[in-house]
Amino acid sequence: MIDKNFIAGEWREGAESIANVNPSDLDDVIGQYAQADKSDLDLALDAAAGAQQDWAQTGLEQRYDVLMAVGQELMRRAEELGTELAREEGKTKAEGRGEVYRSGQFFTYYAAEVLRQIGDSADSVRAGVEVEVRREPMGVVALITPWNFPMATAAWKIAPALAFGNGVIWKPANLTPATAVHLTEIISRQDIPDGLFNLVMGSGSTIGDALVGSSQIDAVSFTGSLASGHKIASRAISNLTKIQLEMGSKNGLYVDDEADLDVAVGCAINGAFFGTGQKCTASSRLIVHHAVHDLFVENMVRATKALRVGHALHEDTQIGPVVDENQFEQNEYYLNLGQSEGAELACGGERLELECRGHYMSPALLVNSDNAMRINREEIFGPIACVIKADSYEHGLALVNDTEFGLTSGIITRSLSKATHFKRNAKTGCVMVNLPTAGTDYHVPFGGRKNSSYGSREQGSYAKEFYTQVKTTYIRAET
Repeated sequence: MIDKNFIAGEWREGAESIANVNPSDLDDVIGQYAQADKSDLDLALDAAAGAQQDWAQTGLEQRYDVLMAVGQELMRRAEELGTELAREEGKTKAEGRGEVYRSGQFFTYYAAEVLRQIGDSADSVRAGVEVEVRREPMGVVALITPWNFPMATAAWKIAPALAFGNGVIWKPANLTPATAVHLTEIISRQDIPDGLFNLVMGSGSTIGDALVGSSQIDAVSFTGSLASGHKIASRAISNLTKIQLEMGSKNGLYVDDEADLDVAVGCAINGAFFGTGQKCTASSRLIVHHAVHDLFVENMVRATKALRVGHALHEDTQIGPVVDENQFEQNEYYLNLGQSEGAELACGGERLELECRGHYMSPALLVNSDNAMRINREEIFGPIACVIKADSYEHGLALVNDTEFGLTSGIITRSLSKATHFKRNAKTGCVMVNLPTAGTDYHVPFGGRKNSSYGSREQGSYAKEFYTQVKTTYIRAET
C-alpha cells in the first residue's frame, strides 16, 4: 500500500513513491509514500485558489470549530501519534508525544485567534471622513517544513494560515512523510472547502522549486537550512512573493562565573543533546567563564557519558538515533574536522552498535575549541557541542554574538545585573536566562536575527503579520 497525497479534496496516487525507514531499526520499513509530479501540483494550485475565496467568506465560528477540532484530536491522540512520530523521526517517545500535544495547542490557540480578528478605526484629517483598517488573507500560501519537528513546525504554520482565511499547499520533508499524512487525515475530515488544504509530497528540487516559483502562490513560509533559504528567496522574488524564512543557527549558551553549575550542566545537556541535537535552537556552543571552565567540563563530561542512547520507542532512552545516514556522516565529518582544527574530543562521537540496526551516535563534547574554528561557525545539526573558554563576562557575550546567526542564546548566572545586561545585548531573536536555549512557547513570537531568519515572526499573535495583508478604507457619509 502506498500512502497518497491529498489534493483538491481527494487522496491521489503519485507518479513515484519512496520508502520511509525507521532510523532506530533499519529493518523496519514504515511504508511507501507517494511523490507528486508537476500535474499534481498544478491541480493543487488551481483548487486552492478557488477554495480560498470560499473559505475567506466563511463565518468565524466555522473556522473556530475546524481549528478547535483538529487541535483537540491531536491532543487526545498524542500518545498514539507521538509514538508514530518517534518511530519515523528518531526522537524519543516522550519527545514525540510532547510534540504532537504541542501541535494540538497551536491549533486551539489559533482557533481562539479567529475570534480576536478586530480591526482599527480612526478619524481622517479631512472633516466628515472616517478611516477603517482591517486585515485580509494573503490568499494561497506555500508551507515548506523540515523533518526535525515534522508536526509542530507544520502546525505553527498551518493553523494561523487557516485561521486568517488562507488556502494552503503543504510540502513536508521527505524524511517524515508519515507524520504529514496523519496530520492531513485529521484536517481532511473537517468542514472545509475541497482544495483549501493540500498535501503535496516530493523533493525540494522538483516540487519545492516549482511551488515556490509559482505565480499562483501569494506567500511562502519555509523552515530549513540557510542554503535552501537562499534558493527559495531567489526563486520567490521573481514574482515578488512574500516570504518568511527560518534558517540556520549556531546558538551560544554562556556559563558565568556566578552560575549554579548544576543548573548550567542541566541546561547544556538539555539544549545540546536532547532531540539528538537536531534542533535549530540547540546549544551547539558552550561558552564558559575561565573561573569555572574546568569544573564545568568535568561535570559536563560525566553527565554526557551517562546519557542513554537507544531505540526511540524504548522508555528508558534519552537520546534517539540520528535521522539518517547522510546526517550521521555529516556529524562524523565535523567531529573529524574539529579535531583537525585543534579541538579535543572529550567524550562521545562513536557509532554505536545496539540490538537493532540504526543510526546511533553517542553524544559528543569537543573542548579546547575557539570561536574561529569551523565547528563553531557552521551549523552541524547533531548531538555535538563545543566548549569555548571566555576570559570574562564581556568576552563571553562577545563570543555569543560573534556568529552570522542569531536565533537563540542563553546565560546561566545568579547575577541579576548580568542577566539584565545579557538579555538586552545578546543579538538573538530569543534569549534564555537560566534555561536551555531549546524550548519555546506557542503564544509568543519565535524567530531570529541575521542569517537565522528573514521576514516577520512566527507564532503567537505576531503570525498575522505574515498570513494577512492590511487594507485601509476611507468612508465619507453622503450629505
